Amino acid sequence: MKDAEKKSILVIDDDLTIRKLITHHLKLNNYNSFEAKNAKEAFQILSKSHIDLVLSDVTMDEMDGFEFCEKVRSNEKHRFLPFVFVTAKNTLEDKFKAIESGGDDIITKPFDIKELILKVQALLKRTEIYRTYGLKKSIQSTFTERKTRILFVDDDPTITKLFKYNLESAGFECTAVNSVDEAIRTAKVLHPDIIISDIMMPGTDGYQFRKKVLVDDELKSVPFIFLTAKATDEDILEGYDLGITDYVVKTAGPKIVIAKVSAIIKSLKSERNKAISELHQAAASLGAKVVPDKAPTFEGYEIKQWHIPYRGIPGGDFIDYYKVDDDNLLIILGDVMGKKWGAWYFAFAYAGYIRSSVRGTLQSVDVHSPAEILKRVNAAVYQDSKISEVFVAISVIMINNKTFEIKYCGAGDTPIMIRESQPTKITKLSSEGLLIGFSKKGEYSDISLKLKSGDVVLMLTDGIIESRNKDGKQFGENKLEDVLRSEEFCNNPMEKLKEEFIRYTNQNFEDDISLITIKVKDQ
Repeated sequence: MKDAEKKSILVIDDDLTIRKLITHHLKLNNYNSFEAKNAKEAFQILSKSHIDLVLSDVTMDEMDGFEFCEKVRSNEKHRFLPFVFVTAKNTLEDKFKAIESGGDDIITKPFDIKELILKVQALLKRTEIYRTYGLKKSIQSTFTERKTRILFVDDDPTITKLFKYNLESAGFECTAVNSVDEAIRTAKVLHPDIIISDIMMPGTDGYQFRKKVLVDDELKSVPFIFLTAKATDEDILEGYDLGITDYVVKTAGPKIVIAKVSAIIKSLKSERNKAISELHQAAASLGAKVVPDKAPTFEGYEIKQWHIPYRGIPGGDFIDYYKVDDDNLLIILGDVMGKKWGAWYFAFAYAGYIRSSVRGTLQSVDVHSPAEILKRVNAAVYQDSKISEVFVAISVIMINNKTFEIKYCGAGDTPIMIRESQPTKITKLSSEGLLIGFSKKGEYSDISLKLKSGDVVLMLTDGIIESRNKDGKQFGENKLEDVLRSEEFCNNPMEKLKEEFIRYTNQNFEDDISLITIKVKDQ
């Protein structure tokens, strides 16, 4: 492997022997390595060299590793830099502080060198997924099954009407404007999939328009076509120098423009499909799953789950179970929010991050309090700059098979539904907690309830509530409650709800579909 292709690791430790040991094994595993004995030297290396991952001691003179990590994270350039603490500090408090300061992982001295190399490899893979699929998020979010949005710009009203008519007749959604100023304002609101612009316009011409688009972060990646009567080699080359997608002479007519637009859309959809395929391969190679194969067996309860990822893409919803002890089971249902940030493309990695935070928290807090768990997880996520623009709605339930008490806390989630059997009654539990990562203080508190034989607890994400029938009407909470009240639901909760939901939507789901039913067996 060429040096330029190798990943570079920065090793920070005041112990020369430790530094040399780590760098020796990094080089054996095809990594470039940089060494620093303290934070000052480390900052100098970070400023001058491209570093892909940091391995840092905690106990150092002048500035410890936790403070160093926080300062590194405050630099926009290093927000996503993988950071691992290699330290003799191994208390739960130290581990939680490592997460709070922005660290990705912690390795305890004396360490197994194989474990260290494996963690390095895993973190670098995760970062590559963030980078690769983050770059493709515009393709994912732009080209769905809706009509392609075109912004058409020409100062001649007759031309704009002609092309608007032909583009819309071909199945595109076209917004036509007659000036560059109007085009910029419209593009900010419309978020077009393609811009088609004349070159020769009074005031600001097409070349200047293109330059304005290129300096706008929201618009610069939008495919851009020049439409003009100018057809000299110099004019065409000037357009391509500005990074346009294509160039069409006006005399070619609307049919040629339509053909060009169709080809661009087809190409971008093909790229999107390839990206999705690569995502599946990446997820498979990591052995990553956002949902277990099946719900666990837990004495006194019958637990079932149903999960359908939207269009087969590993997506926003995730499920996890954690057996606290023989009497208590923790059930977690989460929904990654903000798909416009490309959540579909790294939700499985994000789910893994949340799971790690939850499981780490469970080792250091009262595990019988879902609220305390969410407080700790929220604090860790809020501090993490890597995911600062992605939030998660999450429901956490603790069920007990001796007292049959349920404790619930949520964060911006869909309310928990309980179908009480005797007498038949529907109870809705709503949490006031904010989305994980949205605010430093999420205002989380537990809600407790005693369950009886035959009672059914329903956990679900908003994909169930918001999916529509052919008339555009949402399934909604009222329809959901009607199903819960039916006698058939009590006999087989999961199958009855699935049957009614599929019949209502004709399987035209608008989001990830995730559902968990928890039925209390006869006591």
